[in-house]
Amino acid sequence: MISRLVLASNNAGKLREFKRLLEPLGIEVIPQADLDIPEAEEPHVTFVENALAKARHASAHARLPALADDSGVCVDALGGDPGVQSARYAGEPKSDARNNALLIERLAGVANRRAHYYCVLVLVRHAADPEPVIAEGAWHGRIVDQPRGSGGFGYDPHFEDLETGMTGAELPLDVKNARSHRGHAMRALIARLRAQPVEAPGS
Repeated sequence: MISRLVLASNNAGKLREFKRLLEPLGIEVIPQADLDIPEAEEPHVTFVENALAKARHASAHARLPALADDSGVCVDALGGDPGVQSARYAGEPKSDARNNALLIERLAGVANRRAHYYCVLVLVRHAADPEPVIAEGAWHGRIVDQPRGSGGFGYDPHFEDLETGMTGAELPLDVKNARSHRGHAMRALIARLRAQPVEAPGS
């Protein structure tokens, strides 16, 4: 199996989660920033296309296997928005605070607050890998007006888990990893890697 890969993300929260989940498999996770790899363009309208673009971009620069995710929150009453634009919902520069404020503004007076986080993970062995490993996960909840909690990132303070009644920012990290979209996707990816190990190029 591959022993190291580059993570196509500069998000510190994601890096912590991926490292914790992949270390038991003996896979070293190297953030792309450590290799001076610039962020990839994300021009696509689907999560899977954006994740694949980011993975190929990082792999081409690092000449290593690469893992990328594309994820976001999809709100029923907004037709699935913010969706793939979750990180840049309020425009550039990216700002969790402005994104959350815009989301709550657009839901003013709306009774239906159903939403879900969605994550797709793409692992490529090399930049031109014709058989990328793809895994996905979802986390269902609702949007609340008042932020709660000091953990998490992104929309977590406003995203209330249906089962626990806690926001993503209130949940202990181990509980969040067990319930979150990224946790579900990571477990699906790990199950796939255990069942059919992915070999590094040239091995």
